[in-house]
Amino acid sequence: MTRLNNKTALITGATSGIGLATARALAHEGCRLILTGRRSQRLIELAQELEALVPVLTLNFDVRDRQRVFALLGDLPEEFSLVDILINNAGNAHGLDAIQDGDPDDWDAMIDINVKGLLYVSKAIIPGMIARASGHVIHIGSTAGKEVYPKGNVYCASKHAVEALNHGMRLDLNGTGIKVSAIHPGLVETEFSQVRFKGDTARAEQVYKGFTPLRPEDIAEIIVFVLGRPPHVNIADLMVMCLDQASSTVVNKKTS
Repeated sequence: MTRLNNKTALITGATSGIGLATARALAHEGCRLILTGRRSQRLIELAQELEALVPVLTLNFDVRDRQRVFALLGDLPEEFSLVDILINNAGNAHGLDAIQDGDPDDWDAMIDINVKGLLYVSKAIIPGMIARASGHVIHIGSTAGKEVYPKGNVYCASKHAVEALNHGMRLDLNGTGIKVSAIHPGLVETEFSQVRFKGDTARAEQVYKGFTPLRPEDIAEIIVFVLGRPPHVNIADLMVMCLDQASSTVVNKKTS
């Protein structure tokens, strides 16, 4: 039995990458799971995989859709209604352009998902945690929230906002019994670059060539560790990179 057994965890962006790996990890810890995402078929397949271990509820929505977020998360089935853990994982990067060349549609997508979506989901869940004087909110940020790199402008700004919101929530929720944490990964090999480069597979693959990047499972393992600390311990802010990454722009790539 672990500290997480029979807890209820809500994970946004659960259909790929860190969200998917975290869903699998928490299922093995005995957590009931509320899994959200935009791709309904992937949600169905993930539920079929994990329902042998724990109860699973899937909710198909885009975190940008404020009305749908509030409607679905405000009317959870009784078995899933007491959310103990919120993992704000849904996020995206679109484009890698100098600010003067950026696409405003890309800017909107990053700000709406990375910042506003995080706020909508948090607004729907945190009041229940306050009422029970218990809960843990984990934000999945990025090293891009700690530094800015060339052509990262709006993406970095959105992740700096996650950094600020993590600090702000922890201040505002102090004394409520709710833990607030952020995990800021560096280069993790997921669909991130496929999305950023809009399906340009060859360009996306180059991002992770010549070194061993982090895997989604590495971050999921850290999330489980953070969640499993004793009640008086809150890991407030954690940054993790692979061995070959020293910063957003300094990566030891072997050319062979």
